[in-house]
Amino acid sequence: MSSARRENFWKKFPGLVWSNSTAGDSVMIRAALLRPRFHQLLSICLEFGMFRVEHEFEMIRDEFPSSAAVSTVSEMLDNIKKGFQRAEEGNGRRLAEVAKTA
Repeated sequence: MSSARRENFWKKFPGLVWSNSTAGDSVMIRAALLRPRFHQLLSICLEFGMFRVEHEFEMIRDEFPSSAAVSTVSEMLDNIKKGFQRAEEGNGRRLAEVAKTA
């Protein structure tokens, strides 16, 4: 993944990677995955899409398979996906599709 950065989005989470204020999106997403907070991950999934977040999560799982965050994040991402599916079913919009391609 590229080292580009969505500055305006990350302003909502200023302390996520406090030691590197210019860290790229991948670094920021992985930092959020290592210290999971549901609403933060939901915002990231809406901004970057489930595919991107799940890709970054695979990198975390491969590098830190025994991390306590792995099972927590797995559950959170499953719940976010379920929420996208329910929202799509409930209002007929393609929210899940939007979340995949953001």
